[in-house]
Amino acid sequence: MGRPSRRVRTLLMTLGVLAVLGMVFTMFAGFWTDWLWYRSVDYSSVFTTTLWTKIGLFFVFGLLMALAVGFNVWLAHRMRPPLSAMSMEQQNLDRYRMGIAPYKKWLLLGITALVGLIAGASASSQWRTWLMWVNGVSFGEKDPQFKLDVSFYAFDLPWYRFLLGFGFAATILALIAAALTHYLYGGLRITSPGARATAAATGHLSVLLGVFVALKAVAYWLDRYGLAVKSSDFKATDSWTGLRYVDANAYLPAKTILFCIAVICALLFFATLWRRTWQLPVIGFGLMVLSAILIGGLYPAIVQKFQVQPNEQAKEAPYVEKNLRATREAYGIDDSKVTDYPGTSQTEDKTRLRDDVTDTASIRIMDPNIVSPTFQQLQQIRNYYAFPTNLDVDRYSKDGKDQDTVIGLRELNLNGIPKRNWINDHFRYTHGYGVVAAEGTSADAGGRPQFTESDLPSKGDLGTYEQRVYYGERTTTYSIVGGPQKEIDYSDDSGEKTYSYQGGSGVNLANPVNRAAYAVAFSEPQILYSGAIGEGSRILYNRTPKERVEAIAPWLTIDGDAYPAVVDGRIQWIVDAYTTTNGYPYSSRTTLGDTTADSLTATNDQRAVVAQQNQVNYIRNSVKATVDAYSGEVKLYQWDTQDPVLKTWMKAFPDTVEPKTEISDSLMAHLRYPQDLFKVQRELLTRYHVKDATTFLSGSEVWQVPDDPTNKTGDAVPPYYLSMKMPDQQEQVFSLTTTFTPNGRDNLSAFMAVNAEAGTEDYGKIRVLKLPTSTTAAGPKQVQSQFNSEQDIAESIRLLRGGDSEVEYGNLLAVPLDGGLLYVEPVYVRGGGLKYPLLRKVLVTYGGQTAFEDTLEQALDKIFGGEGAPTEPPPGEDEGTGEDEGTTPPPTSDNPTVQEALNDAQEAFEAGQEALKRNDWEAYGQAQKDLEEALRKAEEAQSAEGGGAGGGDGGPDPEASPSS
Repeated sequence: MGRPSRRVRTLLMTLGVLAVLGMVFTMFAGFWTDWLWYRSVDYSSVFTTTLWTKIGLFFVFGLLMALAVGFNVWLAHRMRPPLSAMSMEQQNLDRYRMGIAPYKKWLLLGITALVGLIAGASASSQWRTWLMWVNGVSFGEKDPQFKLDVSFYAFDLPWYRFLLGFGFAATILALIAAALTHYLYGGLRITSPGARATAAATGHLSVLLGVFVALKAVAYWLDRYGLAVKSSDFKATDSWTGLRYVDANAYLPAKTILFCIAVICALLFFATLWRRTWQLPVIGFGLMVLSAILIGGLYPAIVQKFQVQPNEQAKEAPYVEKNLRATREAYGIDDSKVTDYPGTSQTEDKTRLRDDVTDTASIRIMDPNIVSPTFQQLQQIRNYYAFPTNLDVDRYSKDGKDQDTVIGLRELNLNGIPKRNWINDHFRYTHGYGVVAAEGTSADAGGRPQFTESDLPSKGDLGTYEQRVYYGERTTTYSIVGGPQKEIDYSDDSGEKTYSYQGGSGVNLANPVNRAAYAVAFSEPQILYSGAIGEGSRILYNRTPKERVEAIAPWLTIDGDAYPAVVDGRIQWIVDAYTTTNGYPYSSRTTLGDTTADSLTATNDQRAVVAQQNQVNYIRNSVKATVDAYSGEVKLYQWDTQDPVLKTWMKAFPDTVEPKTEISDSLMAHLRYPQDLFKVQRELLTRYHVKDATTFLSGSEVWQVPDDPTNKTGDAVPPYYLSMKMPDQQEQVFSLTTTFTPNGRDNLSAFMAVNAEAGTEDYGKIRVLKLPTSTTAAGPKQVQSQFNSEQDIAESIRLLRGGDSEVEYGNLLAVPLDGGLLYVEPVYVRGGGLKYPLLRKVLVTYGGQTAFEDTLEQALDKIFGGEGAPTEPPPGEDEGTGEDEGTTPPPTSDNPTVQEALNDAQEAFEAGQEALKRNDWEAYGQAQKDLEEALRKAEEAQSAEGGGAGGGDGGPDPEASPSS
């Protein structure tokens, strides 16, 4: 085609320059937007510390690798022999030597630069390891084998292993590069007659091999300490960590012997500088390999086979005890209190226990994992608002008394916007609005939540607070606020209200460089030229609470469930965060994603713990974080003041974590024990609730977390928040509870609760009630099966499912009561055209008796007061609901006046039933009023007759509801 014209060459050069500039600006945009974001949240020190650490590691180790390879290539070239009487092999190589001769320096620089870049990039990823090593603080605990502080295994050993791995990589690359250079320039010969290597090549390569063997000696020495944190299979547990008998009595001495052999072998390689022969080093290396096979592999297998297996319990018991102590300490379960519990009631007269139920627990019948659609239907107000799939449980004070409250935020739902476009998605619809909360322990007459905060704008018991929600769990896209484009605030009867963001968060887009950077970073060119962006415009992103905390503290592991609370006139997201390590000696490892999985995480990814694949063997809830729902301000508070891992990170990132004393009383009232830590601890307690090695090894006391019987996911039952008191407690406290069953069986083996109320004296205290193995107390699955198998209940459930209605089972709560377990389960129905569940029935079982009634009070009265006993309707509810099939209508009477009133009551009752079928709640409410008025007239007529209420004429009991 010939040489391109000057114009074409100029065009190609211009395009090349533009391409390079484009790539450079793209890299710059990523860096610049990150810096702007960290600066906007006042955590620029996290960005700079991380950045400079990565840069330092990149250049130091990249330069070391480049020097190691480059120096050995240069040295091999310098040691090349003079070329004379060349063989055919050398004649063939001469073409390559002549070809690279003009470019030797550039080739050397290119090779060293390439290996340096790769090594530097690999080393920069070890910034956490470096910061933990250089800032590590003492644990104050020593391992039982080597008597070294735990910090050596958690902070030092990982860094030493990285250095060792880097040394191996540098030595191997240098050895390969030097050998190729020697071969290219005649220092090594394969087919040529005479010596296969020159003396110089022999000495050079022997030294490199000696360095490699010396590093292997160091590896053998570090492997000795690595046994304390080594994971292995062991029949007593799925994941065993630490030394066992064979490790202490076979592998440990074998590693010491191999270390000595490797040192001697390395010295033999170094000796070739004087002897100029590989005979002795090769023999030594062969002996080292043979020793590794015999001493490091065969000997431990013999010890395991002939010493351990014949008497395993006796041999392993001392090491199991070390594992038990270390694991319990590392997971914070060493102070858990395990007490025997009979599992059956100790009181014959059950009527005496009725009042004890209220005193023992505030039983929550509003399941936060079921009623979200109800919140959505009744309180969504606009389609562009939505509630999370799973609501949260918190405590709020009413009339001077704390009550369990189901709470959710009305967050922005972009899918509900009437018209989707770039302006609407990112400028006009920018935030949610308001808190919606309901009592956890009650429902209204229609089975709906008793809202304590509702409507738009929200109003109720929470007082005045900033209701706009710019940061939330559903807010996953960016918004541009504060500029010329007004936002939709909320809508009421008078129409849409507009608003312009007044918070200080986000990054200013008035700067054209910033706009260009974000246009590239978000792949949205309209950011660069849109007229909707002007003076005061700010871009908000990284808006979910977990996302913000993780970005600000990348050294923390974030709990799966962030929850909102109204604190001091602001909506604050509260996020629990953990410090972890997998270097705690003798403590067994667990995978966070596996141990924190349950039936809720299976259906809701938002509840999954961050860093699910992390394997850890030490965990602490060291930090409580808050994220302001309006301003996005993030604060980290030191929660565990004794945690050495947190202290290490606080040294690495000073002034990022505020002291615990800065937590206000109003915030402290809403802090709680985190679910994911509880789930990790309960999983470990299935095996580590025992303290003696013999029982642990036998496996006779292994428990399991039961599957959730209320759904068909087959995943573990989630823990439940509940205000209750354990047998040794004097009053109710906000608690997190769960149950255990024996391994492979469904009966109950234990009940576990932790004091989840921050600020109380025994916060975090784990209590386990252990049932005797001789009893067969029903577990959750058996209780659910019992509910489903009773004929009357099954028939009622069938009627509730009539038509196109769906029945949903709520949380199956267990409460210890007088030596037995009280189970309570709310039952919800999505009936007819309703798209949301309403509470229709409550299942209760205790001591083999089961009740299935309209309200919790009626069910408890039936269990403890005898079937058919009259019940008083709960305060604040209509007298009788009459909502379900099979409800008994009012009785009859011979008195004409009374009979007329009862006929009116019958008509009102039937009208209520018809209204229920039509889902006409207004008509249903009127029917209930008519029913109440008719029963009142019947009572007055009967009293006037002289018989009085409850006389022998068959008149209605005025205290009994129509459904009694």
